Order: sequence, then C-alpha cells, then structure tokens
Amino acid sequence: MRIVVKVGTSTLAHSTGQLNIRRVEQLCKVLSDLKNAGHEIILVSSGAIGMGMGKLSLQTRPQDIPTKQAAAAVGQCELMYTYDKLFSEYHHTVAQLLLTGSDIEHPQRRENFHNTLFRLLELGALPVVNENDTIATDEIVIGDNDTLGAIVAVNVQADLLILLTDIDGFYTADPRTNPQAQLITRVDEISPALFAMCGKNRTALGTGGMSTKLSAAKRAADAGIDTVVANGNRPEILYEIMDGAPAGTRFIGRNTQ
Repeated sequence: MRIVVKVGTSTLAHSTGQLNIRRVEQLCKVLSDLKNAGHEIILVSSGAIGMGMGKLSLQTRPQDIPTKQAAAAVGQCELMYTYDKLFSEYHHTVAQLLLTGSDIEHPQRRENFHNTLFRLLELGALPVVNENDTIATDEIVIGDNDTLGAIVAVNVQADLLILLTDIDGFYTADPRTNPQAQLITRVDEISPALFAMCGKNRTALGTGGMSTKLSAAKRAADAGIDTVVANGNRPEILYEIMDGAPAGTRFIGRNTQ
C-alpha cells in the first residue's frame, strides 16, 4: 500500500514546544517497520514552527509572519535532523520536500513535485513533506498540514491517508469540553452536518482543528481515498489501522469508477 501519514505538532512536541523524544522515536520505529513490510510511506510532518519556538524560547505561537518564518527556519533544521537520525537507525533514507500553495497551483511546479516524489519512492527513500513556512505568505500559504496531507495523497494516488492528532477521532462534539460526546468510528458521507459538529478548537502549537481534518478527508474521499483520523499519542495505532482493526474514525472514499 502507498500510505500518506500526517503527524501534527501536538503529537511531535510537548506543550513547551520541545520535542517529545519518546513519541517521535516510536513513530519513526513503527513507520520504518511498515516500510520494511513493503508499504510505501510518505510522511507529512508539522512541527517546524513549534520546534523553532522551543529552540528560540518563545512562550506563545508567533502571530506575525516574520517571526513565524524565523521560528520555522530554526525548527525545520531540528525536525529534519531528528528524522534523519532516527530513520537512519533503521536503514531508511529520508528526503525533505517543502511546498507552498503556488507549488501546488502552478501546473509545471505541481508536475515537478509529482515527478520528484515518485522518483524518491522508486529509489526507496522516505519523503518528508512540510509546508515551506519560511517563505509562505497569506497569498501562497496552504494553511495547514491536514490539507497538505490530502493534497499529497491525491497527487500520488495513495491507498490511504492517516491523520494523526491529539484525540481519538471524530466525535459528535468536542470530547474535551462535552462528556456526552460520542466517537464516530465510520463515516460514509461527509455532509454539512458533520462540519457543524467540528467547532473551532485547535492546539496552542498547531494551526489545524477537526474542521481541517474533515475538509482533508473530503478532498481525499472525492478522489476515492479512505482517510483515518486517529490519536497519535500511541504510534503503534498505525499497526492497528493497517491490520484493519477498529481505530479512530475512518472516512470512506467514494468509488470513482
């Protein structure tokens, strides 16, 4: 299978912005094992700005673009150094791809991205994709890595998109504020009523929320790709997803044939 796994800042980092070493080590171990089993893995990774915040001792997420870009520039170095070191322990080579909105919208740039990504997979590399926050502005920003994960999944005709987050899946309400919220394990159609359930919550370090995940799942579903939203606090959940065991919320891709 060709799998796109998106991991958010809340999974990669502590609330301080510093790297969650144990979790990232386990994530890289599980992804390496899945790759060893013959799956093609593409990792869409948030975390550059969050990790840059920790390195620069910033207490809150920057609001102005220059500081965001500065934090991203510092954090992206740390992020890729960490991935390179950890995946190398399992004899896998990583490759970094940084994108902006114009790279996706411009036909020639999109084709170049497509060709590079497929060649990396052919060469056995593990691509790590992130938005190029160091140069992105409001005009060219993709906005969040849930959307980026869906764009990548559609572009490479992935078999599955997995969005790892800090809650167990898609609920009828925000489970952090509503004890009556119920986990929805399967969604066959993404309707306006589902978007109404999302609310506007997001983590302090990240940019996304459940609405962005739902939008990403819809983009993937329209291309016939299933999406699973699951809790990344335990990276071993990827094994359960691949084995078809109940895990998180699975959004069923439409049959495009």
